[in-house]
Amino acid sequence: MEHVHLLKLCVGADSIDDLADWQTSQAHRWPRGCAVHVTRMWPKREAEVLAGGSLYWVIKGVILCRQRIVGLEQTVGDDGITRCAIVLDTGIVRTQAAPRRPFQGWRYLDPKDAPPDLTKGREHEDPLPPGLAEAMAEFGLR
Repeated sequence: MEHVHLLKLCVGADSIDDLADWQTSQAHRWPRGCAVHVTRMWPKREAEVLAGGSLYWVIKGVILCRQRIVGLEQTVGDDGITRCAIVLDTGIVRTQAAPRRPFQGWRYLDPKDAPPDLTKGREHEDPLPPGLAEAMAEFGLR
């Protein structure tokens, strides 16, 4: 079975470190070795997401990293509304910077359109500023 990824804005984070710090601070609430992101909609393509998909994070208008999706679980909020908990591997994998316009919720991301992981030795490089990453993308450069 082919897999598909999810794409999500990382609201409130200015960097990959902010995302990692927030997940670390919330780790006591989640299954051991996992991070959880709760969203309103359940993916209709659940089987494809679970067949090897990752959640690609858009930070400040640029895809900068991903986390492998390890499960989808139903959860009910304090307001009584049923939601989807996307269960993620805690490992955050940095990717090549890829600009994205703002959107609400999450989107499917075809593997052929996903930015590649940074090659070994580049994992700790600072990401390009959003304006520069967008300009380079317009010229077909990454």
